[in-house]
Amino acid sequence: MSASGSNNNSDVPTILVRDSKGSALLCFLEQLVAIQDDEYALLTPVDTPVSLFRLVEEGDPELIETISSSEPILAVADVVLQEHDLTLIRSAVTLTVTGELEEPDPEELEEDEIDDDSETYELLVSFRAEDNEYGLYIPLDPFFIVGKIKNGEATLVEGEEFDKVQPLIERELEEKEITD
Repeated sequence: MSASGSNNNSDVPTILVRDSKGSALLCFLEQLVAIQDDEYALLTPVDTPVSLFRLVEEGDPELIETISSSEPILAVADVVLQEHDLTLIRSAVTLTVTGELEEPDPEELEEDEIDDDSETYELLVSFRAEDNEYGLYIPLDPFFIVGKIKNGEATLVEGEEFDKVQPLIERELEEKEITD
């Protein structure tokens, strides 16, 4: 489950979700789903999620799936984003960007867009670091996160628990759609 979620609706409640390392991400609470005795939340980040790609001269950009929050590449990305009055946030689940993002020009979108395993991304900024070219891209599909709600707090559902719960949540959401 992934994609870009900019709900920006002040009527939608927000909740802070934490991952197993204690990192946090502020999210909009999109939907609650009860499965057995547990309550799960379908969430979208309040800030704009971004993905880091290594740009290669020949071939498709390579998605960098795991990156340390102290990685020097991110320090360079910080500087480049600050030039656009944007801030890179190293949060749980994903990197996010906060600030005023410009609406994409539909004519430019096709040039700066990449497709990666059925997901489409729009280039936000590109930069050089450590003798390589990188780009921060915004996923154009909704970016959903699953959190487990316990005592009013949300914990990121990841790993085996996510694999087990995802089909149950999807089934529950489909049943709700049918009855609505």
